[in-house]
Amino acid sequence: MSETHIDTAELGEKIVRVLKTIYDPEIPVDIYELGLIYDVFVNEDNDVKILMTLTSPNCPVAESLPEEVREKVKSLDAVNDVELELTFEPTWSQDLMSEEAKLELGML
Repeated sequence: MSETHIDTAELGEKIVRVLKTIYDPEIPVDIYELGLIYDVFVNEDNDVKILMTLTSPNCPVAESLPEEVREKVKSLDAVNDVELELTFEPTWSQDLMSEEAKLELGML
């Protein structure tokens, strides 16, 4: 095993850290805490698949936000390729937000 090898769990954590730097322009909370990221898969080739949603299909950043996610995750050295799947099943709701996000938005 080479020194540059990174395990998938470690890479997953790095990806989450990157996702926490991306914000929904309408809400001052990052997309990870908002619950917009449904799943992150990393295979042994360091190909990443991200399953995400938007607060609504008519979200003003429907085009740019997924692209920003793809670009930022792909910029990680260890990441080989990024596939991003946008879904509206299940529909995003405020229940998906982390406690931290709800606190930030004064909902708790």
